[in-house]
Amino acid sequence: MTNSLVQIYTGAGKGKTTAATGLMVRALGQGMRVLLVRFLKPQDYPSGEILLLQQQPCLDILNCGEGILFGKPDKAKVRDDVQTAFSQACEKIMAGGYDMAVFDELNNCLHHGFLETAAVIALCDERPEGTELVFTGRNAPQELIDRADLVSVVEKCKHPMDVGIGARRGIEF
Repeated sequence: MTNSLVQIYTGAGKGKTTAATGLMVRALGQGMRVLLVRFLKPQDYPSGEILLLQQQPCLDILNCGEGILFGKPDKAKVRDDVQTAFSQACEKIMAGGYDMAVFDELNNCLHHGFLETAAVIALCDERPEGTELVFTGRNAPQELIDRADLVSVVEKCKHPMDVGIGARRGIEF
């Protein structure tokens, strides 16, 4: 792919991962190779899109290992898992063969100090030609926003969780 870009989906609204999932589906439909790196989400409870996407032969999924949705995980363990997954993802990308790499919840990893922004900027600058990078999650750092080619901020106007309606199977997961 020529003209590969760096995309960011950030903000407090719902739909950042959903937007990135749409990009992956579009790329897979065109026969492209995609790497999905999932941070901060438990792999023991896969969401509906993961259950479907893991069946796609041109998609590789790399799970961070330590999710933060349930309980209070050890922050040092989360940081180690994030850094290990990011390093593995960089090795895979630098080896070539991917048209797109999606780093789901990476912005949150940066915000919480689990990963250094400089490492992500280096990946943006050193990735093989033709590899689109997509970063999701709240709180994207300004330095990464400045480096990106496309930035969408998803705003929250209203959310069911605000009135006690939890995540629903098939809709939010």
